[in-house]
Amino acid sequence: MKRIFIYIVLFVGVVGCSVNYSLSGASISPDVKTFSVAYIPNHAANKQATLSDVFTEGLKDKFRTTAGLSLVSSNADLQFSGSITGYTTSYQGVTASQLAAQTRLTISVQIKFVNKTDEKQNYDKTFSAYRDFDATESLSNVEDALIAEISSEIIELIFMESVANW
Repeated sequence: MKRIFIYIVLFVGVVGCSVNYSLSGASISPDVKTFSVAYIPNHAANKQATLSDVFTEGLKDKFRTTAGLSLVSSNADLQFSGSITGYTTSYQGVTASQLAAQTRLTISVQIKFVNKTDEKQNYDKTFSAYRDFDATESLSNVEDALIAEISSEIIELIFMESVANW
């Protein structure tokens, strides 16, 4: 009896689903093997020299390592393109002495996603995230760390929107 149960569980696990599930939250069709990421240029009014590289390479790394897909330069099953559309700072909150308590760095990225195996999944969408930092800090002192954190969050949002359809 125990042996039959084990065989049933193995059978259902191996052939029961037409979609691959993983601990990352991704549900990627077995037909999807490749992805491509076009360079994400910075079209924001405020330019930051390394942001395009950080974001483009981070998106490639996320799909290569988490989704286990192969990166190709063209004709991929999943295709990403877009641009950085916002890189802004704004003051948040006021202290008793009428000074800003925090500064907020916000990054926005417009992404066009094409899924050649399931066109219903395609989108053209803007993703944004921000981090607050102490207003007494200079942006240049915290910028690299904030860019890494914000980019990572936006890349995670893109990943979930693209391959976590449940």
